[in-house]
Amino acid sequence: MGPLASTAPDHGQQLNQMMRSTASRAVELVGDGIALIFARLPLDGESAAPRLRSAAGFASVDEARTAARQLTSAVSACIDEQDVQSTAAVTSLGVRAAGGVRVVPLATDGRCYGAIAIGSSRTPSGEVIAELDLLAAATALQIDHRHLVRQVQTLQKELSDQDHCSTDKGDEILKLSETLFAQDIELLRSNEKLGQIEKIKSDFIEKMSRELRTPLNSIIEATIAVLSGENETLSEGAKQCLRHALDEGTTFQRTLQNILDLWRIKQGEMPVENQDLNFCEIVDEAIFSVQDTLAGKPVEIVKQIPEPFAKFKSDLAKVNQVLFLLLDNAAKFTQKGSITITAAVEDGVLRCQIVDTGIGICPDDQHYIFDEFFQVDAQASNRYRGAGLGLSLARDLLQLLEGSCTVRSEAGQGTVATIEIPVIVT
Repeated sequence: MGPLASTAPDHGQQLNQMMRSTASRAVELVGDGIALIFARLPLDGESAAPRLRSAAGFASVDEARTAARQLTSAVSACIDEQDVQSTAAVTSLGVRAAGGVRVVPLATDGRCYGAIAIGSSRTPSGEVIAELDLLAAATALQIDHRHLVRQVQTLQKELSDQDHCSTDKGDEILKLSETLFAQDIELLRSNEKLGQIEKIKSDFIEKMSRELRTPLNSIIEATIAVLSGENETLSEGAKQCLRHALDEGTTFQRTLQNILDLWRIKQGEMPVENQDLNFCEIVDEAIFSVQDTLAGKPVEIVKQIPEPFAKFKSDLAKVNQVLFLLLDNAAKFTQKGSITITAAVEDGVLRCQIVDTGIGICPDDQHYIFDEFFQVDAQASNRYRGAGLGLSLARDLLQLLEGSCTVRSEAGQGTVATIEIPVIVT
């Protein structure tokens, strides 16, 4: 679910947008969690109680409201004491709160406007906690800033309605104006700090790309060279070890590339480039690429695509990557049976289905399968290799193409993944 929309009047749209961004940013910081913002806005009146204004990380509005009710006591304590409240894992909120919930007051200069509750699947690091606190402080400052602006406007109106000048009110306006000026400076500093954090992350990602990919590529190339050469001195056991190292290196390379691609998408650095493509060739390439994932399992890949297939334009690299990610995911979780690929182009939309006879997904987990680093259970990472990034990356790539992906599944009954991508039919 996207951030929960606020019901505040139109003149509070800027604050509402700010809180939606804050909720989304908080979820992004913890990786895969939930965030709820409870706030009292200037137009609510001094005596109004903070209420749920925005939420992110939920599958529906009803889920967000249910979570808000379950966190009422922790939120109330946070606001009353103007201090951080931490809870242990809240099992009723699912895996996204398995690492606990941290409730941070939205307070500045002794004035508290509410709280932000952040649940995470794992205990957040000290660095993440510091960023969350900075985010809460910046949010409180923006609400307080709007509150003071409204006070100044009210006093100015009262002065203009009076026949004589009120010195006391004039002095109060001056003091409030000075406070607003100081807050303007503080807001700039907060935004600068948040910008510096983003730059540090960006620099880290770029350095990771350079420092890890270059030697990893060299290792993989050297291993392939040794295995492909006719070296009689290598025993069969040594060759087997090298093949295993090559498989692990290739898996790591793919995970690293997925992380980098996700980062580029978030930074808006992955443009869409339409070109003529042959969809049947893309499918064949994807099938060939997942053979290592199948690793000799009794699984048949069935391609049910009419030929000649409709010609169209789209982004070749992205369509290729989406199809591989979904097919690789099906191959990973299918131990026997079949994986069937069907496709058609109708009304300018490519519709492709991947149907497998794998382990399936229980209903409770289906809300989270597109989350970054999400895996169905704690043992999944041991039994099935991967970092839980494939479906998340596929979703983001499809969004770039203005497409979508839906998943229908039952535990033990297999999974049906359906993608739809608008294309330019030629």
